[in-house]
Amino acid sequence: MPQKSAGTLATDPAATPTIKPPRRPAGTLYRGREGMWSWVLHRITGVAIYFFLLVHILDTALVRLSPEAYNAVINTYKTPIMGLGEIGLVAAIGLHALNGLRIILIDFWSVGTKHQRLMFWIVIGLWLVLLAGFIPRQLMHVFGGE
Repeated sequence: MPQKSAGTLATDPAATPTIKPPRRPAGTLYRGREGMWSWVLHRITGVAIYFFLLVHILDTALVRLSPEAYNAVINTYKTPIMGLGEIGLVAAIGLHALNGLRIILIDFWSVGTKHQRLMFWIVIGLWLVLLAGFIPRQLMHVFGGE
């Protein structure tokens, strides 16, 4: 076996240092887990609700400009496509509201950050239960001719 001296390069592969990627910190909120997805969904639903409110204010303002134009816009809202869109709107509002309560608990409850993952799944469960109560009724309204 050749002698290794200070002036020679090491040829032993075990002696070569390996570079490892940094470890991902465990237990952080925004690392691709429930906390991050909650954050993303909260922003998406918030923006969707904002644009709905903008359109709602603009179409309501039409009544002062032209009642005929207002009635035409309102009649387009009575289509099945818009009825399905209302399901999306209610879903966005429900998720945004429940997740907002979760965020309040994380901020103001002393152990909120410890239980944020459980609270995320509770929010999703409650949201699905609420949608299960709303969607059949809305579909009957949209396609049943009520």
